[in-house]
Amino acid sequence: MGVPGWFSRGRTESERFDDAINASPRQRAGEFAEELALVGALRELGQAGAPDPATRARIRAEIEGRIGEPLPRRRWRPRMADLAAAGLALILGLGGLTLLLSRDALPGDALYSVKRAGEVTSLGLTFDDEAKAEKHLKFAANRVTELSRMNDASPAAYETALHDFGSDVRAGVAELTELATTSGNRTRLTSLESWAQSQARQLEAEQTGIPASAREEFQQARLLLDRVQQRTSALGSRLSCYQITTGTTDELGLLPAHGACTQQPLSPGGSTPSSPPPAAPESSVPPSDSPLPVRSVSSPTVSNSSTPTPTPTTAEVPHPPAPPSVPPPITAPTAPRIPTRPAPPPVVSIPPLLPGLPPVVVG
Repeated sequence: MGVPGWFSRGRTESERFDDAINASPRQRAGEFAEELALVGALRELGQAGAPDPATRARIRAEIEGRIGEPLPRRRWRPRMADLAAAGLALILGLGGLTLLLSRDALPGDALYSVKRAGEVTSLGLTFDDEAKAEKHLKFAANRVTELSRMNDASPAAYETALHDFGSDVRAGVAELTELATTSGNRTRLTSLESWAQSQARQLEAEQTGIPASAREEFQQARLLLDRVQQRTSALGSRLSCYQITTGTTDELGLLPAHGACTQQPLSPGGSTPSSPPPAAPESSVPPSDSPLPVRSVSSPTVSNSSTPTPTPTTAEVPHPPAPPSVPPPITAPTAPRIPTRPAPPPVVSIPPLLPGLPPVVVG
């Protein structure tokens, strides 16, 4: 395959220009005279701008001196704020990882105390009373569920689980019963009683796995659930009474009142009054609108001379007894009303727009 003509011609021209530059001035041809003159001027300009030997020696000595000395380096020193931020981040990271790993911890495990600490923190961050009480009951139910997974645990672990169960039950029941009696919500008491019955059945199913040394704690937990059912039933039966509780508390909250159940009096705007109004005393005086009884007057009749003429009688009108006098009600003196002064308008202060100027105060 042949080479194109334009490529071979350009290559030949480049070779000839290269030969003309490298040749001596006597052997140069006049073909590239202008180009060769420009190359020669550039070479002379480069030689004229080169440093002299003394300058080269000084530059070399300065470079060698700087290379021999170590360059100053700025050492990074951590500040106290950086150390505190790093330490806080490390603590938060390790704490979050530990809480994540302690989710499945059982009583007796090394991470169970961390799990309980996380539950306490969750309760501290809950500000609603009802939500906090429900969390207590949820944690108590978790303790019962954990009993079924504690196969080879020590008796101390069972005692810890039952003790924590009782603590959460007492706290949750006390809070919920107070809320239910205050608001008169029977649904809360019914739900709490159902929850206690469910936990009692589940706790009864775990009785066979409880060691002998933890039987006492187990019996106390069962009795506690029975007391919760009795307490919620007694409070629910007195929600419609005037006195629901005695005002005293124990570990399960408010104590129900005893005695007869007196119905709560309704407000004056209610549909029925709290007690029937006293009956008005009967009076023999007829009302003023009714007519008084009037006897008919006999009219004279014409008769024979032998029959005596009756004398006319006037109408006999009975006079009712005078009603008893009732003194008018005595009104309590009222204090003179003091005229109230309207509240002054609020004062609005606007900061100065430019430094050195006073603030703008409106009001």
